[in-house]
Amino acid sequence: MMNLWQCLAAAAMCGIASAAEPASAPATRPAATRRGEAPPIVSPEVRSDRTVVFRLRAPQAAKVEVFGEWSDDATPLAKDDNGLWIATVGPLPPDIYEYQFIVDGLHIPDPTNRHVKPSATITTSILEVPGDTPLLHEFLAVPHGTVRLYSYQSRSLGTLRSLRVYTPPGYDQNPEARYPVLYLLHGWGDSEGTWTDLGRANLILDNLIAAGKARPMLIVMPNGHAEFARSTSRPAGQRNGGQPFERDLLEDLIPYIEANCRVEGTPAGRAIAGTSMGGAQALTIGLNHPELFAWVGAFSSAVFRSQSTFAAATANPKATNEAYRLIWIGCGKGDRLLPRSQELAATFKDHGIRHQFVESDGQHSFMLWRQYLAQFAPRLFQESENGTATK
Repeated sequence: MMNLWQCLAAAAMCGIASAAEPASAPATRPAATRRGEAPPIVSPEVRSDRTVVFRLRAPQAAKVEVFGEWSDDATPLAKDDNGLWIATVGPLPPDIYEYQFIVDGLHIPDPTNRHVKPSATITTSILEVPGDTPLLHEFLAVPHGTVRLYSYQSRSLGTLRSLRVYTPPGYDQNPEARYPVLYLLHGWGDSEGTWTDLGRANLILDNLIAAGKARPMLIVMPNGHAEFARSTSRPAGQRNGGQPFERDLLEDLIPYIEANCRVEGTPAGRAIAGTSMGGAQALTIGLNHPELFAWVGAFSSAVFRSQSTFAAATANPKATNEAYRLIWIGCGKGDRLLPRSQELAATFKDHGIRHQFVESDGQHSFMLWRQYLAQFAPRLFQESENGTATK
């Protein structure tokens, strides 16, 4: 069973490796290193038929299950005579899955898998099942950008903050070039590392740029949890409309990026988007600051009170349509938050505000959000984008 320090070490290893090395290679069972020694435990083991074997040594446990995004139900593991629990699932469609073990009711990551989801509480591991043909989030033989780790002092919050910045291929070779920038926000419980380690935003952009489908751009991925209220574990920024994070973004983060990275620094060169909580932050901040952003996206947004939150946008639809090149909203048909996105799209439609609204098969998951990023990014910073409303 993984203790706290092991969890943190695994998270650090994942964060360091993920910028250059995805968790794409199927695991194979290694041979014993010394005669008579049992081989190390391999979990997950992705087989050629895309079935996956999970293993966990827990001789004192009474019950072990594995729960992953491939099913709504947990799969029980069976224990052998040596205290090793084993289960096989699949075959699974090619994709990236989150999963965790449940050991006597305790949710833990897979202790033999160093690829974990960065989040406030490390309980989830990452499984990648490759396909016969490369997927857009895979590491392909194309020019690759760089994921850079930054820290900045947030004067508005009174604390040191961390973020990740993706710079596209050629950024260091073209010191005079300036680039547009997408501020890409995460959901509740996630961190600044989630969009690269699990979302693979850097690899998706590498592949889109190489295919000529997206403009080279920077992606700025901050920590959306600005501060925590003393009386609850829910961030104050979520309870009061995102104000602490909004101050941090507008007063500290954007100035820091524009002082330290080569970005265009204009509304037409700035986009903001996010998932779930981050989608609500992107909509609330982006649509109330037309002087800063011309492109706004929300993936499975946890937006509340669309009528009042976007009063400024709906009060003058003509000015809103002139200010924003694209307002893009997407949500899965199996997502509990779908009614909120539908309500928001209906509000914009009633007021004549141009927008894109996409309902897709899928749940509240990065399995869908990776697809949304691949749809959204090619539309950014293009001269031809007109924001025609669709449903």
